[in-house]
Amino acid sequence: MATVEVKDMKGAKVGTAKLSDTVFGVTPNTHAVHLVVRSQLAGMRQGTHDTKTRGEVSGGGVKPFRQKGTGRARAGSSRSPLWTGGGTVFGPHPRNYGFRVPNKVVKLAMRSVLSAKAAEGALHVVELDFTEPSTKKAAAAIAALGVAGRVTVVVPNGDENAVKSFRNLAKVRVITAAESNTHDLVDNAALVLTKSALEYLEGVLA
Repeated sequence: MATVEVKDMKGAKVGTAKLSDTVFGVTPNTHAVHLVVRSQLAGMRQGTHDTKTRGEVSGGGVKPFRQKGTGRARAGSSRSPLWTGGGTVFGPHPRNYGFRVPNKVVKLAMRSVLSAKAAEGALHVVELDFTEPSTKKAAAAIAALGVAGRVTVVVPNGDENAVKSFRNLAKVRVITAAESNTHDLVDNAALVLTKSALEYLEGVLA
C-alpha cells in the first residue's frame, strides 16, 4: 500500500495518508477513460440545432411556371432544396447526443485516472482550513504546492468556504468529493485532494 504526504496550506508536511491499492494502484485502462470522457462531453452538448425541410419553409404553394413549353426542367415548388430559399436535405434536427456507460466502467475509469495521477506524482493531499472564503489564501495554498498549469481541487462535501475560495482562481477547477467525475479528474496537470475527499473517494470506488 503506497503512501502520500499530507501538507498544510503553507506547503509543510503534516503527515502521511495511505493510498488503497484497489483505487490508486490499478493498471490504468485508457479505453475506459476515453469512453467515459466521451460520454460526458456528449452529454454536455445542447443538441438544439435545427434546419427546416422543404415542408417547413414558407412559400412555395404555387407551381412556379407551367409544366411544358418553357425549355426549363419541370418544377412543382420554389421551396425545393435545389432552389435558393428552399428546404435543407438531411440537415440537423434537435437530438440528444448522450449515451450511457455502465457504472462498472465509470468506476474503472475513475480508478484508472487516480492511479495514473498517483504514479505520475501529480496527486497532492492537503489539509484546508478556511474559516471564511479567501481567494488570497487559496492562491497561496496552490502556490505552496508548487503546481503549475490546470489544477483540479477536490474539497469535502458541504465545504462552501473552500469552494468559494478556489472558484475564482484562473486555471483552477474546484469540485466537491461527491461531484468527482472522470473528466474533471483527468483534465488537469495536477490533482489536489483533501484528506477527507480522498477517504470519500476510496469508500465509493473501493
